[in-house]
Amino acid sequence: MPPPAARRSRRRLPVTVLTAVLAAVTLGAPSPASASDTAGEYLIGRGISDVTGEAAETGMMGYSSFDQKTSGIHQRQRSRAFVVVDRASGKRVVYVNADLAMIFQSVRQGVLARLKERYGSLYGEENVLLSATHTHSGPGGYSHNVAYNLSVLGFQKKTYRAIVDGITDSVAEAHQDLKPGTMSLGTGTLTNASVNRSRAAFDRNPAADRAAFPDAIDPAMTVLRFRQGGEDVGAINWFATHNTSITNKNTLISPDNKGYASYAWEHGHEGVRYLDDTPGFVAAFPNTNAGDMSPNLNLKPGSGPTEDEFENARIIGERQLDKAREIHRDAEPVAGGVDSRLAYVDMEDVTVGGAYTPDGEEHRTCPAVVGASTLAGSVEDGPAIPLFEEGMRTPIAPILEALRVDTPSWLAACQYPKASLIPTGLLSDVHPVTPKRLPLQIMKIGELHLVAAPGEFTIASGLRVRRTVAERLGVPLDRVLLQGYANAYSQYVTTPEEYDTQNYEGGSTLYGRYTLPAYQQEYARIADSLRAGTALDRGTAPPDESGRQFTFQTGVVYDNPPSGKSFGSVLKAPEGSYARGSTATAEFATGHPKNDVRRGSTFLEVQRLENGTWKRVLDDGDWETTYRWTRLNGLTGTSKATITWRIAPDTAPGAYRIVHHGDAKSLLGKITPFTGATGTFTVR
Repeated sequence: MPPPAARRSRRRLPVTVLTAVLAAVTLGAPSPASASDTAGEYLIGRGISDVTGEAAETGMMGYSSFDQKTSGIHQRQRSRAFVVVDRASGKRVVYVNADLAMIFQSVRQGVLARLKERYGSLYGEENVLLSATHTHSGPGGYSHNVAYNLSVLGFQKKTYRAIVDGITDSVAEAHQDLKPGTMSLGTGTLTNASVNRSRAAFDRNPAADRAAFPDAIDPAMTVLRFRQGGEDVGAINWFATHNTSITNKNTLISPDNKGYASYAWEHGHEGVRYLDDTPGFVAAFPNTNAGDMSPNLNLKPGSGPTEDEFENARIIGERQLDKAREIHRDAEPVAGGVDSRLAYVDMEDVTVGGAYTPDGEEHRTCPAVVGASTLAGSVEDGPAIPLFEEGMRTPIAPILEALRVDTPSWLAACQYPKASLIPTGLLSDVHPVTPKRLPLQIMKIGELHLVAAPGEFTIASGLRVRRTVAERLGVPLDRVLLQGYANAYSQYVTTPEEYDTQNYEGGSTLYGRYTLPAYQQEYARIADSLRAGTALDRGTAPPDESGRQFTFQTGVVYDNPPSGKSFGSVLKAPEGSYARGSTATAEFATGHPKNDVRRGSTFLEVQRLENGTWKRVLDDGDWETTYRWTRLNGLTGTSKATITWRIAPDTAPGAYRIVHHGDAKSLLGKITPFTGATGTFTVR
């Protein structure tokens, strides 16, 4: 007779046990490793998806220029996601880096809601980290705060949906891709891809801070390498430099230097083709504490290493790529579990203890105020409004009166020495202008700890946060990174000493002189919870403001082809033959790109004739192509698409054609897709 444990039983499983079993089957939860399943202590998954929004007549996000509106695509924006599961504990974390200017709280709320619909409580507030590369060449209007939609003329629903859906899809891909794997970690230095754009402010810091950065830059690059079994499947490559090689004169969507680095590794080295539905290598190039780090090495927009902004993006991107691949090759295996803690903090109302303030006294943060020097912009990366200057600490000049909103004396004193321009914190009591309650998060991935920060930290402010967290966790400093542009956005964070200069970064530090000490104190509290493995009071999450959004932009009324033409007709044909290294151009009758953002698709193809069949070799996500939309007549609704192909020197000779995909809206509102193609031309 078999022992009792082996007897068959008709008893039903308790509901809780049955639910857990179903979750393990349907949601990819880890099961105990068997003797034949020892390829790694983690489950690793990676995913990538398109997050490109409206490609024409939409204000761009980053430079706050009313004149900078999208007019086409140089390269598409993408979201890159990694899921890591600790097979021993069953805990999991999600890391996302997207080719966006910022992650706004609106995006985080949207993504978490979509993930909850798909996976229940598996992915939530605590274990999901969303970050942005900080490109300044993408469509804006996806925040729920007025300050960040102002130059875009309001909320842009289609761009918001493209971003939320794209990030969600990248996480879903990573979830489906989970397989046993390992991680390795490496560090190195890169000294020719950044320069300090606010040196006068940096030099006010104590000697101990300045000594950590002898060249006034943060040269550290950290690479986390992912493998599934014996196959390399991805890498995250952190490095601090602004993603602003491309200037505020550009109107084509571009992921800039960090996007180029990702593209060159994925497409150029690993053969990834984004429109093919097959898993491929995923290379993310996120930012760290890049608040005062510029890629414009000559300290003026679009200058350094060359005078060509797109070439600058390529060179700075390639320098990051080359160093990342070098570190990736020599990365050392890491162990350790995964975990995360998150708390919502009202940054306008923090009492900061003397342990974190320069004078050892207790101080408070303030309701948000935008300083006059904010409107000057960073002259090294993109000046904003004329007549505004960095370092404005004096009373408001007459030129500012038209823009000024009175700031109470108590708030001006709290924000001193900032020349207070707009008390956005007080205005937000009526309508959301700038954020108050922010998500602060620390995520552990093996031996690496990411301090997810909802803003742009200077290298000195990032260093102080890292020192605080490393000390509380009891880990080496190089195992703690400041992950900037994460989970929400609240402009800049400077040290108190840098704040006093009121350069652009100081004027944009919303919550006053003691903003950074408040962050240090709150991250210390979160780190203590993470180290002890205890629960953390998350505080009160900010409300969902999606119901209070508005826009001043009109939608597409209707499209109409030029007289005697149909949509997709060739208006200008390419030449019959091209030498490698030259540029082919074609123009088509088209509709407005806002009709369909074609997420996960393309507005163009370069096709090659192979054995009698046309095969796509390039699309609008490739470096060598551009898609530009031009309105021909607003009254008649006519427009054209100009497609260019810069033919690379190693292009295979043969027969080619250019194809345009678009969508047209009728006067009755029906949207119809169309396709047009040029005749054949040769590349010799």
